[in-house]
Amino acid sequence: MGGSSVAGVDADLPRCAWATSAPEYVVYHDEEWGTPLRGDDALFERLCLEAFQSGLSWITILRKRPAFRSAFAGFSIDAVAAFGADDEARLMADAGIVRNRAKISAAVRNARAAQDLPEGLSELLWSFAPDGDRPRPATIAEVPATSQESVAMAKELKRRGFVFVGPTTAYALMQATGMVDDHVADCFRAHVSPEPSRA
Repeated sequence: MGGSSVAGVDADLPRCAWATSAPEYVVYHDEEWGTPLRGDDALFERLCLEAFQSGLSWITILRKRPAFRSAFAGFSIDAVAAFGADDEARLMADAGIVRNRAKISAAVRNARAAQDLPEGLSELLWSFAPDGDRPRPATIAEVPATSQESVAMAKELKRRGFVFVGPTTAYALMQATGMVDDHVADCFRAHVSPEPSRA
């Protein structure tokens, strides 16, 4: 599977193939990806980051994540919803993040849409988590890019005023936040019951 020089990480553990090419991937895979995550602001962050990743490598987003958190007020829904033209100009000038006007505007718009959800963002997103056990993928080739649940999630988010969240982005969000568990069968994480997180 390939080794890792990350301190405190067991390089010999079998991992999903995508997770071994960079230290940031190893940590993200081992500690976060596929771990159930709840909380409106926490899920808003993941929603934003998945949208920013569209068309880019996920490693780019992971490496810029601290700068994203700083630039977007820790991804507080209320704080981002209050962003105005000056904030968007500030973000467009911030070399630490992905400077894409449409994605920046989408983050602000989505924060405002999240504010309008009576049930809250976490509750809405988790309502699309599939029921029951799903067959675990044997290899990365068996991991889908979308699912009927992610198609339904994207459709409902769009109906609620969200933008930049299609079925593929929605499925990546579901994977990242443990709504689905796509660790392959021989990955060590497939045999660990993750503790839910509210990061």
